[in-house]
Amino acid sequence: MKDPNDSFIIGRVKSFKYALRGAWLLITTEHSIMIQFSIAIIVTILGFILDISTIEWMFQVLAIGLVLVAESLNTGIEKLSDFVHPDFHDKIGFIKDVSAGAATFAAIIAVIIGLIIYIPKVF
Repeated sequence: MKDPNDSFIIGRVKSFKYALRGAWLLITTEHSIMIQFSIAIIVTILGFILDISTIEWMFQVLAIGLVLVAESLNTGIEKLSDFVHPDFHDKIGFIKDVSAGAATFAAIIAVIIGLIIYIPKVF
């Protein structure tokens, strides 16, 4: 809850602190995020090794961000769904599947971007 005594800047600092806490919780507790974050580190190292261009870096960073955001939102939707309705329910299952599908689209797009960047460098 917002403290009415906080200034605009204090409120933003607190919001940023909560956002960093959320990112840390995702990275340290959610297996899908751990995997995606590990892949992000690997392709970042690969980018330095293969000396990708500035444009390629921009697309790679955008793809990494897209996947991490999609996976994070998917996790949030799944956690909220489980909280609202802990027992199995067809509609909750549908919501969770659609959310996972969005993360899958992001991952597929990221793989395509990675192939476009790295296939010419390796072959």
